[in-house]
Amino acid sequence: MAMAPPDTCVMEIGKTAGLIWNTLNKSGPMSPAKLTKHLERPRDLVMQALGWLAREEKIDIKEEGRSRVVSLR
Repeated sequence: MAMAPPDTCVMEIGKTAGLIWNTLNKSGPMSPAKLTKHLERPRDLVMQALGWLAREEKIDIKEEGRSRVVSLR
C-alpha cells in the first residue's frame, strides 16, 4: 500500500480543519460523528483535524453523557 508524503497528510488535515471550522460556524455545535458524516471524510482524518483545532484553542469539546459535542470558541 502506497503512503502519501507527510506534507500531503498535513495539508489534508489542515484542509479538513478548515472545513470543520466552517461547518461549526454555519451549523453550530455537533458531535464528531455528525461532523464526520456531514463532511464525508474518514473518521481518522476528522479526529486529527479536531486535535489540530483543539491544540490551537479554536474549539471546545464537551462531554455530554456518553458523547462529546464540538463547538467553536
